[in-house]
Amino acid sequence: MSDPLYDDGMEVRREVLGDEHVNRAIERTTEFTAPFQDFITRYAWGAVWGREGLDRRTRSAVTLAVLTALGREHEIAMHVRAALRNGLSAAEIGEVLLHTSVYAGVPAANRAFAIADEVLGEERLQ
Repeated sequence: MSDPLYDDGMEVRREVLGDEHVNRAIERTTEFTAPFQDFITRYAWGAVWGREGLDRRTRSAVTLAVLTALGREHEIAMHVRAALRNGLSAAEIGEVLLHTSVYAGVPAANRAFAIADEVLGEERLQ
């Protein structure tokens, strides 16, 4: 039976993160992690990212700022790629991180810049 919230969430997740990333996440899903994968697909991607209140460019900018502010370095590269996919330029990503440095601190933004620079370098090579 089809579940619209899950299906919509999976569609948004694939559009924002790309099939390759989502397929890897699905392949690594275990019986233990399956409930969490279901949760983020339905609620993070379906119920939140799927809302109309903000466009995806804005959601990507907010996400990068929050990840930087909270020091969630392991998520930044994935969301730099998503921001590019959602139409942010490298310069705009830099502006988001620079702006975040004022409010979240230079060390957090310094690390985010390093991660973003690495990803942007990889993306330029393709």
